Amino acid sequence: MTLTTYTLYSSFMLGMTGMILHRTHLLSALICLEGMMLSLFITLSLWCVQAESTSYTLTPMILLTFSACEAGTGLAILVATIRTHGTDTMQNLNLLQC
Repeated sequence: MTLTTYTLYSSFMLGMTGMILHRTHLLSALICLEGMMLSLFITLSLWCVQAESTSYTLTPMILLTFSACEAGTGLAILVATIRTHGTDTMQNLNLLQC
């Protein structure tokens, strides 16, 4: 395993560990999710460069597009949650309540 591969795997696992351990605030969960998506984007980009195939060059851009849509949706949910509940802590959210 090269140093680059180890770094990208460890950055993805660090983001996943952050998602698992720091679930108190919605904003911290969104930042960990963005870190995971960024490491996936860099991994796919490096894989396309190393494979030297033109058929895979669009894949990182599609992932980046979905990541931007996910970030926009997450921030919209964050703003709506803060407006209705006053805070972004996950303990105050009960999504099953009518």
